Amino acid sequence: MNPARTGYVYGLTAYLMWGLFPLYWRLLRPAGAFEILSHRVVWSLVVVIAIITTVRGWRRVGALLRQPRKVGLVALAAVLISANWGTYIYGVNSDRVVETSLGYFMNPLVTVLLGVFVLGERMRAVQWVAMGIGGAAVAVLTVAYGHVPYIALTLATSFGLYGLIKKRLAVPAADGLLLESGALAVPALAFLIALGFRGGTTFGPDQPGHVALLILGGAVTAIPLLLFAGAANRIPLSAIGLLQYVAPILQLSIGVFILGEPMPPVRLAGFALVWLALAVFTWDGVRHRHNRTAVPSAPPVPVRV
Repeated sequence: MNPARTGYVYGLTAYLMWGLFPLYWRLLRPAGAFEILSHRVVWSLVVVIAIITTVRGWRRVGALLRQPRKVGLVALAAVLISANWGTYIYGVNSDRVVETSLGYFMNPLVTVLLGVFVLGERMRAVQWVAMGIGGAAVAVLTVAYGHVPYIALTLATSFGLYGLIKKRLAVPAADGLLLESGALAVPALAFLIALGFRGGTTFGPDQPGHVALLILGGAVTAIPLLLFAGAANRIPLSAIGLLQYVAPILQLSIGVFILGEPMPPVRLAGFALVWLALAVFTWDGVRHRHNRTAVPSAPPVPVRV
C-alpha cells in the first residue's frame, strides 16, 4: 500500500473511532463522568508509557522536560483537554450526544477565530460572512434548546484552545499525550482513591467486564491519536480537513438514529446554519487554495484526542 493510501486509511480509521465514542462511553455507565475521565487519564498514561518505551523515546521526552516554557504549555494543554474530555463524557452520558456533535462541527469556526484574534491572521470578507452565519446558528440553537448550548460551546472552545497550544508546542503526538496524561494522573488517581474510600467506585472485582472497559479507555484514547499523527504525515492537510467531519457526522447519526435523541425543526435549522457556514469556508478554500498570504481558508485541524 502506497503512503498516501495508508494515510487515508489511518485518518479514516481515527475519525471513525472518534465518531463511535458515544457508544463506548455509554457502555461505562453507571460510572460518572469524573470517574470515567480519571480512568481515561490513568490508563492513557500507562498505554503511552508502553509506546514510548517500545520506540525508545525517553531521551526525546527528557529533552522536552528540560524546556520550562514547553512544560508550562503542556500543563495548560492538559487542563484544556481534561475539560474537553470531561464535558464530552458528561454530554454523552446525559443523553446529549447531538449537542456534543454540534461542538465538533463548530470547532473549525472557533479555531479560525482564534487564528484571527490570537495569532493575528487575516480573513477575507467571505470568511467573515461564514462566521456571521455561525453566530446566527448559535442564536437559533439557543432558542431551540431554551438555553445557550454550553456543552457544544465548551467542547469547541476548549478544543480550539488546545489545538492552538499544540500548534505552538509542535511535539510528537505520543510525547504530548504522555506529558499531558502525566500532569493529570496525580489528581486523577487522588480522585479515584477518594472515590474508592467513599464506596462510590464502580471499579471492582464483581464487575470484570466493566473494569476491562474502563482499562481499555486508555487504548481507545491513544490509538486514534497515533493513527491521526500517521495520517497527517502522509496526506495533505486539506484531506485531513475533510476527514475531520466524519466524526461529528457519525456522532450526530448515533444520537438521532440509534439513541433516539430529538431533532425538532428549530434545532435542525441551527445545525443547517452551522453546515452552511462550513460549506462557505470550504468553497472559499477551494477558490483561494493558491493564495498563501491570507489565513488558511479551510478550517485548521488541530491534533485531536
